[in-house]
Amino acid sequence: MSLIPKKGTVYVVDDDEGVRDSLQWLLEGKDYRVRCYDSAETFLSRYDAREVACLIVDIRMGGMTGLELQDRLVERKSPLPIVFITGHGDVPMAVNTMKKGAMDFIQKPFQEDALVNLVERMLEQAKDAFAGHQQSASRDALLAKLTSRETQVLERIVAGRLNKQIADDLGISIKTVEAHRANIMEKLNANTVADLLKIALGSSAPKA
Repeated sequence: MSLIPKKGTVYVVDDDEGVRDSLQWLLEGKDYRVRCYDSAETFLSRYDAREVACLIVDIRMGGMTGLELQDRLVERKSPLPIVFITGHGDVPMAVNTMKKGAMDFIQKPFQEDALVNLVERMLEQAKDAFAGHQQSASRDALLAKLTSRETQVLERIVAGRLNKQIADDLGISIKTVEAHRANIMEKLNANTVADLLKIALGSSAPKA
């Protein structure tokens, strides 16, 4: 048994058992963790969005197609990098998938070295994408702790409004604004206004 850590997880979704087996054999031989599914529906029911991984999926399958699976993942805001397996006639269709965010497509029969290189690139992208996804989820969880009034106060802090201006905007006293600010700082684990802005603005916060 290999003691070398697995390089990452590769999901393979294809209704052709031969394709699944050949991809699994190839990628496990390169020390990737491979999970195969015979349909998009089965994959969706078992997919763990918290796992750093990438997806290789056939465009044409019985039931939900690879294109429909991509649409479902886009709806879920999944950061999962996708590459499509295509036949010659599917190339224009595959180009359209890239406009929706797919990383690439490979034609059958595919070259092993090219596929392994592509998987390596996908997993590198996945690490970055999943880190951003986790940060965004953590930020959303923090902001969800705020009451509606605290959210109103935070929006005005972010807009650069002073306590007196916020009090006038909301028809409350300055002391009440100060109390809300203190609660917001505590709930968001922010020590400074700069911390507060980073959490509130997320990826759009100005770089230091």
